[in-house]
Formats: sequence, structure tokens, C-alpha cells
Amino acid sequence: MMFLIDSRFGDLVRVEDIDSLMSPVTSEVMARGQAGEEEQDWAAIPKAQLRFPSGEALPLCWTDANYRQHPRRSMESASR
Repeated sequence: MMFLIDSRFGDLVRVEDIDSLMSPVTSEVMARGQAGEEEQDWAAIPKAQLRFPSGEALPLCWTDANYRQHPRRSMESASR
């Protein structure tokens, strides 16, 4: 189980299927909203809309099956 933020609304959501979350070939996951006093119903949420509670995006290797094809940023350009 993992808690993430649905960036569309800023609400906390609970994802049970971590394998689906980490799979780069799935574009959405089933999650339950945690807003209010009761858990919300399960809903499909695009992984592109999910963030960690810290505000960071999900790792590219979780969202893009071709992540290895992206150009690597050199340490020099990353420090700019």
C-alpha cells in the first residue's frame, strides 16, 4: 500500500496494487481517495496525475516503458 497525491485535486489517495503502480506499461492505477471522514470509492487515476506527498513526480521508470531511450542528462547540465 502506498499513499500518493492526486495532483488534479490535491487529495491523498491510497494505492494497493504496487506492482501496477511500478509497471511502466500501465498508464493508470486503481486508488481510493482519502479526503473526508470516509474512504472514497475505488477509481482509476492516470499515473501522470500522481505525485508523492513531497510533491515529487513518480519515477520515469514507473510511467514510461521506453525510459531507457531518453537522453541522459550529464552531471554538468543537472547542476545548472
